[in-house]
Amino acid sequence: MAITAKMVKELREKTGAGMMDCKKALQETDGNIDKAIDFLREKGIAKAGKKADRIAAEGATYVEIDNNTAVLLEVNCETDFVTKNDQFKKLLAELGKHIVKQKPNDVEEALQQPLHGEGDTLETYIKSVVATIGEKISLRRFTLLNKTDNDAFGAYLHMGGRIGVLTMLEGTTDENVAKDVAMHTAAVNPRYISRDDVPSEEVDREREVLKTQALNEGKPENIVEKMVEGRLGKFFEEICLLEQNFVKDPDMKVKKFVADKGATVKSFARYEVGEGMEKREDNFAEEVMNQMKK
Repeated sequence: MAITAKMVKELREKTGAGMMDCKKALQETDGNIDKAIDFLREKGIAKAGKKADRIAAEGATYVEIDNNTAVLLEVNCETDFVTKNDQFKKLLAELGKHIVKQKPNDVEEALQQPLHGEGDTLETYIKSVVATIGEKISLRRFTLLNKTDNDAFGAYLHMGGRIGVLTMLEGTTDENVAKDVAMHTAAVNPRYISRDDVPSEEVDREREVLKTQALNEGKPENIVEKMVEGRLGKFFEEICLLEQNFVKDPDMKVKKFVADKGATVKSFARYEVGEGMEKREDNFAEEVMNQMKK
């Protein structure tokens, strides 16, 4: 029987399962919706789909390095407790290994790829873990970095992966140097590598704010410009990695620490679990009422 897009859509709405899973279920059951639902339930996929409306803002970051390719990824779950689960830890490792080998362009592409190039998709694999653990779990984002044999990756996970950083330095193969930069990045949270990377609109906006502040303080116009440039330097120190005081030696800028090693910072990625996401707020009374209605 020919499987239509309408049938797939209907099954997806009823189970919350992914499109590829729904299509496979319909093919396996000759287009019978009810049997397809049972098929997905037996696989644990329909159960996973029903958790899609829950808030998953906990989780962990993870770094996988494979020769000259490395990935920093974030996987979210509903409670911090799950991050201690061995299956969750295995999930992080499997996703890391897959992404560095298959090199997907984004999360959507990654989820539709067969895990390690064979068998079920990444999406199906994640849902099988969801069915076992009993919480919504999702691959939120990842950053892939590539280097040459003359460069170094630096990886650092803080508080069991609550914050994860991946750096790539050119001109050195010393991973400890790259890791030191990663640790600094985890602690200070820069947004850019150097002041040259800061968009001109952002610099202009900050300059105008600083100018207005100085004028409001009653400073003479002839010295306002000099004051603004001085304060702009502080602004760059706050947001630019190379301009910051190195956490391991505050008397030295990061750019000097790196330059002394004959290296340059080529790129970095820093993830903090749940940043920018709505956090779950448990309502105990509501939870009890919902349980009583079941």
